[in-house]
Amino acid sequence: MTIREVSLSEALALGKLDAHDQARLVRNRELPVEALTEAAILRIEALDPTVRALSHYDPALARAEARALREGDGIMRGVPWLPKDSLDYPGMPTTSCSRSRSRKAIQQGYPYVQRMQHAGLVALGKSAMPEFGLLASTEPLAGPVTRNPWSLEHSPGGSSGGAVAAIAAGLVPLAHGSDGGGSIRLPSSCCGVVGLKPGRDSTVRVRARHLVEDLLVADSLHSRSVRDVAWGFAAAHSDSKRSVVTGPSSRRLRIGVIEHGLRGNVPHGDVARAVASTADLCAKLGHNVERTTWPFDGHAFLSSFEDLWSHLSADCVDTTRALLGGGRLEDAIEPWTVALGQRAERLPTSALERAYQQIARLPVQLNDFFSRFDVVLSAVVSAPPPLLGTYAPTVPAEQLMSSMFDWVAYTPLQNMAGTPAISLPLFQSGEGLPIGSMFAADRAQEDVLLALAFELEASLPWAARWPKHSIATFNS
Repeated sequence: MTIREVSLSEALALGKLDAHDQARLVRNRELPVEALTEAAILRIEALDPTVRALSHYDPALARAEARALREGDGIMRGVPWLPKDSLDYPGMPTTSCSRSRSRKAIQQGYPYVQRMQHAGLVALGKSAMPEFGLLASTEPLAGPVTRNPWSLEHSPGGSSGGAVAAIAAGLVPLAHGSDGGGSIRLPSSCCGVVGLKPGRDSTVRVRARHLVEDLLVADSLHSRSVRDVAWGFAAAHSDSKRSVVTGPSSRRLRIGVIEHGLRGNVPHGDVARAVASTADLCAKLGHNVERTTWPFDGHAFLSSFEDLWSHLSADCVDTTRALLGGGRLEDAIEPWTVALGQRAERLPTSALERAYQQIARLPVQLNDFFSRFDVVLSAVVSAPPPLLGTYAPTVPAEQLMSSMFDWVAYTPLQNMAGTPAISLPLFQSGEGLPIGSMFAADRAQEDVLLALAFELEASLPWAARWPKHSIATFNS
C-alpha cells in the first residue's frame, strides 16, 4: 500500500485502532509510515468541521514529520497525535486559545515534546481549550467552540476539551492534556475516554517554570485504551528507564469510596449511581471496598485552591497588559479571565500564605489516610456533561465561581497534593452521556492506578462504545 491508496473508509477503520495497534502495522510493514498521517488527515477533514476539536491544523508539517521518520525511530513511529494549544511545539503557534496571543510559530519545545518526537509521534495540529485553561468548558471567544461527540449540544469539558473530543471521535489515537485542577479528568469523564493525571515530579519538564503551575499542573496523553495511557506515562517519565505497566495485578486493594464533593455537595443521581456501580464492580473483583471521607476541611481547602486559580488568571492578565500597547484589555482577553484576575487583586497576601499552608499539610494528612486505603474512588464531576453555554466565559463571574467550582469539587485535591488520579469511562447517564469514575492514590502510585484500570477495562470493556459523532458512525 502507498500513501495515495488510503481511502476514507480505510482511514475510518484505522481510526478504530489504538496507538499500539496503529504502530504495529507500521512496525510489521503492513503500512508505510506516512499512511497513518494520511489517514488521520482524512478523519480530521471529515469530522472536525462538526466536532471542532482542533484550534490549529497543519497537515503540511505533519507530512514533513512523517517523511522524516526512519526505520527504528521510536516505538510509536508514525502514530498521529495532538498537542494541546498551551504546549509549545516547534513549527506551530502557542495561543492557549486567546485572542491576545501571537500566531507566530514556536521554534523550540521542552523535554516533554522532545520525548514524544523521539517516540516517533506525528503532530497534526493543536487541540482546542478554554482561554488559558481557566474554565471547565472549551468555548473560547477566539474559537473554536468544541462540541461533545456524544451530543453536540453538550460540552466536552475542559480545559483539555479539544484533546478529549478528538480522541472520543476517533480523529487521532493520542492527544496531550494538562491538568491544573481536573483538566485531564473532567473532559475524560464528559467524553468517555481514559485520562491519567500523574503525580508531582513524575514527568520531564513540559513548560517554562512557574511558581503556581509547577505545583498544580500535570501532563499526560489521553487515549481510549489503558495501554496507550500507560505507555504515555512511562514515555514522559522523569526516569527515562521507567518500565511500562502492561496489565492488571493480582494484588487486592483497599478502596475507600468518597461520595460527596469537597464542600459536601451531593452529586447528581446518575453520577451517584455510577460511583456506586463502580464500587460494586470492584467488590465483585475481590477488592475491599469501604466508604470514607477526606481528613480535612474541604471548604477551606477548595477556597485556597480558588485563590491560587485566581492568581494564575492574574498572571495572564498582567502578561496581556504588557502586550497591548495601549489597547483595551477587554478586547484581548475574556470576561472570565479579567474577572478572575481582578479577584486575585483583591486578595490579601495572607490568602496565598493560607493556600501554601494547605499544600504543606497535605503530605502528612494523606500519608496517614493512605495507610488505611490503597486507592480512593469518587466521582470526577458532580453532574453529567453540561450543556454548552453553562460554563462559557461570558457567564457572569459570580455565577461561574459558584456553579463551576461546585461541579469540579472532586478533582482539585490531587493538584494541590501532587498525587495521581485517573478517570475511567465505565458507566453512562440515563441520557447515554459518559460519566467517569475517578480513582486516586498517594504519591508515586501511578502503577497501582494503571494496573487497576487494566483490570476494570477487561471486566467492563468500553472499546466498542463509540459516540454518535465519530468515525464509527460517520457516513461518507
